[in-house]
Amino acid sequence: MKKLFIFILFLIAVASNAQAGPLVVMQTSMGSIKLELYEDKAPISVANFLDYVDQNFYDGSVFHRVIADFMIQGGGFTQNLQRKTAMAPIKNEATNGLKNTKGTIAMARTNVVDSATSQFFINLKDNDFLNHRGQNPRQYGYAVFGKVIEGMDVVEKIAKQKTIAKNRLFQNLPEPVVVIESVRRVSE
Repeated sequence: MKKLFIFILFLIAVASNAQAGPLVVMQTSMGSIKLELYEDKAPISVANFLDYVDQNFYDGSVFHRVIADFMIQGGGFTQNLQRKTAMAPIKNEATNGLKNTKGTIAMARTNVVDSATSQFFINLKDNDFLNHRGQNPRQYGYAVFGKVIEGMDVVEKIAKQKTIAKNRLFQNLPEPVVVIESVRRVSE
């Protein structure tokens, strides 16, 4: 019995040391958010996001769309609400089986299926209607590529910000703006 117990402890230790996906810390003007990225399930989206991270692209950008009980979106505009110049769009990986559940991060896109570039959103609740349900653009879904592993309280604080309509483009803009000060890779 003792050997079985030791073996089970060994298996638990091995499982807990299993290689997690890449980790990043997003430092915002409201606190830190740590994300684990699902490189195995969303390799294109993760590589794309990390390309932007490695270029310090997100530094000084803002969460420009905050909708309580839905999601917070950022990664495309400066503090002066100028659109940042993004790289080419990527293939939508919404068919990867990952779901838009609370705390997951997904690629934002237009009505064109393969249009995601730098913008992302963090789900504030389970948003099943954003999951892949079919091949047409309305049903294709939004590709999840990671999850918040620390700092969900910061995400929820951002979600509670008062929002204003600035013009046709910014209908849910936090006031004051919530700045993404930096996004960096971390090892733990």
